[in-house]
Amino acid sequence: MRNYAFLILLFSSISSISQNCDNTLSGTVTDLHDGSLLIGATLIVAGTEQAVQTDFDGKFIIPNLCNGTYSIQVSHPYCLTKGFTVKISGNTTKSFKLEHHLEELNQITVEGKAYSIKSKTILENTISKEELERFSSGSLGDALNSLSGVSSLNTGNTVIKPLINGLHSSRVVIINNGVRMEDQEWGAEHAPSIDINSVGNLTLIKGAGALQYSGDAVGGVIVVEASKVPVKDSLYGKTQFAAASNGRGSSLTSQLTKSNQNGWYASVQGTLKRFGDFEAPDYVLSNTGIFERNASLNVGLNRFDYGIEAYYSLFKNEIGILRASHVGGAQDQIRAINSDRPLIIDDFTYQINAPRQNVTHHLARIKGFKRFENLGKLSLQYDFQRNNRLEFDIRRGANKDNASVDLQLDTHTLLLDLDSHLTDIITLKTGVTAKYQNNFADPTTGVRRLIPDYDKYDLGIYAVADYRLNDQWLFEVGGRIDYTSMDVFKFYRTSFWEARNYDNLFPEIVVQVLDNQVLTNPQLNFYNGSGTLGATYSFGADYKLFVNYSIASRAPNPSELFSEGLHHSASRIELGDLSFNSEIGHKASLTFQRDNDIFSFSINPYVNTISDFIVIEPTEIQQTVRGNFQVWEYRQTNAQLLGVDVDASYAFAENLKFTHQFSLVKGYDRTRDEPLISLPPVNTQNEIVYQNPQFKNIRLSLQSEYNFRQNEYPNNNFEVFIPETQTMEVVDLSTPTDAYHLFNFNSSIDFRATEKAILTVGFKITNLLNTSYRNYLNRLRYYADDLGRNFLLNFKINY
Repeated sequence: MRNYAFLILLFSSISSISQNCDNTLSGTVTDLHDGSLLIGATLIVAGTEQAVQTDFDGKFIIPNLCNGTYSIQVSHPYCLTKGFTVKISGNTTKSFKLEHHLEELNQITVEGKAYSIKSKTILENTISKEELERFSSGSLGDALNSLSGVSSLNTGNTVIKPLINGLHSSRVVIINNGVRMEDQEWGAEHAPSIDINSVGNLTLIKGAGALQYSGDAVGGVIVVEASKVPVKDSLYGKTQFAAASNGRGSSLTSQLTKSNQNGWYASVQGTLKRFGDFEAPDYVLSNTGIFERNASLNVGLNRFDYGIEAYYSLFKNEIGILRASHVGGAQDQIRAINSDRPLIIDDFTYQINAPRQNVTHHLARIKGFKRFENLGKLSLQYDFQRNNRLEFDIRRGANKDNASVDLQLDTHTLLLDLDSHLTDIITLKTGVTAKYQNNFADPTTGVRRLIPDYDKYDLGIYAVADYRLNDQWLFEVGGRIDYTSMDVFKFYRTSFWEARNYDNLFPEIVVQVLDNQVLTNPQLNFYNGSGTLGATYSFGADYKLFVNYSIASRAPNPSELFSEGLHHSASRIELGDLSFNSEIGHKASLTFQRDNDIFSFSINPYVNTISDFIVIEPTEIQQTVRGNFQVWEYRQTNAQLLGVDVDASYAFAENLKFTHQFSLVKGYDRTRDEPLISLPPVNTQNEIVYQNPQFKNIRLSLQSEYNFRQNEYPNNNFEVFIPETQTMEVVDLSTPTDAYHLFNFNSSIDFRATEKAILTVGFKITNLLNTSYRNYLNRLRYYADDLGRNFLLNFKINY
């Protein structure tokens, strides 16, 4: 028996000696999100003394391995260390993927992108978290205004709606933490229901290139994301307080985040904002206060291979509309437009009276993802939104405290997305979106409903592929198909129904004919196709060229189709058209960029040709029992917009920097051969910034903002009869405002409050010289000047 045991040991030894241990394991280490090669990643073979690092191409070779199974530990700075099991049989090739995590506790900053790129052939404009915090007491629109090519359509100083390359409202899609915002965005005075203080990263895409979000973004896409949570045991947060002289108000926001090494995390955030009447340089803008309350909660598990997240936010905002914008008869309307001062000026107050709007927006989302070895990252998301909009008019009698408009919009959305790296040079994103939406217009307001009850169904499917030819060339191609169905119940006034010839065009949708009304049930279907084709060429050390063509197709929104009545917070009567077709926009853009520490610039010319473009414009003034109001009607035409955006920066010294922005957009109605209405004039911003990180990170900046006069505009003037004088007078709604020049000052300095807490104190002055001006894109420019000088004091503590 002892001899047999000896023979077994002998043969085992011979087998061991003869085993092949000359095998190699080779491959690459890449970033899981965007496939970029990771240089300097460390690979350690467990049970041996072998450790290698990836080279400048992200490649590695581990020699002298035997046939068998090994445990490999892969690590990289700012990545979560990951263990892998690899079976070696001869020379073996294996690629490893690591996930980057953002470190943003206190003043820690990681170079590079922490967020995934939305479009690879359109230059993305981003606003840093530090810059966003300077707008703590403002709005999302205020922050976006700091980007070239972005202006705003204002209703006074509190309702600020982003306008991208001349387009706004339904043509601009806003994505809030992966959820497409559905908040009655059709109104010119409907600002986004987003708390600027909950935003960690803000990205602007000037075009329809981001097809995973939508196919109807004729103007562009705004992507709002919360701050990334690091995968480590930590508890951190920030509190920010801001006080302002104009409006005599303040805002308070606070955020606390708990993260764990096992991937679990939770974050809670809240904002309270209160301002009274704002002021122009020479008078109070009566009834322009704001009262805003917001909160959000984010809970989730983030592992390498899978994760789940639940998110909820509440946005509640009460906004006063300038009292002087609601006037009596036709003569008062003309007096108000021709006057240098508002016809109604009251003492300062924090009270918000009619006309006003009250908006409450709930957003809830749950999302999960799983990574599959040979498939990619599969994500499933469900989200729900409820938007309740109340608009209060100046009313008398029993209804004086009741809303004139009461709309509740409920939206359910289901998304399924797949992000795959097919090869080392080809990536594919594809997905399906299904959405159901219900709008309920409360009939108990005692006022004709501006927007009717409707059910809306959307189904979309998209695919976007990237192909990297080499280190210089990257190509992108994508397509999307959307189906939209509307089931609507609407009462038309019989006079309006017949005046529009609807009785002959749409007799089949009539449900019931009443004394002076017609009950109808329009059932509309729209099929829209969108696509993108582009390339990015990188050359030299600093230069890139972005070329992109995109087509976007947008179904008309309910306001454009069905409006018929007084829009109270807009202080005008709006009329839609049931016969509208989908808009189809073709946009070609070119961006030449240099990204350098000393001198950087980007030049972005573009042309956007839109067929069946829907425009709203004033047509007359109409007397109602509630006062005298402008009438604005929607119509379709063929339009073309072209322009250029320029950004540049130059560092004179290590701590001194100059930045420049220039934006020009021209738009034309090709059917009528005239300029389009409500386009921003040429504007330019110049800023000089001194910042010294070595001395308490002090930052001082002086900004110059010049807005030219809009010299191209349509003639929308008309005559009205004045009963008091028995004469006809011209109502001038077209003549643009004069050019104006504003100066702004901004500063901040850091102090170490405790060992782990940093206090930042900021001081800002807007409209430094207290200039009187009227913004051409402010809908209330007919009645009052814009804001005067404003002093803002800001305290922020990171802990």
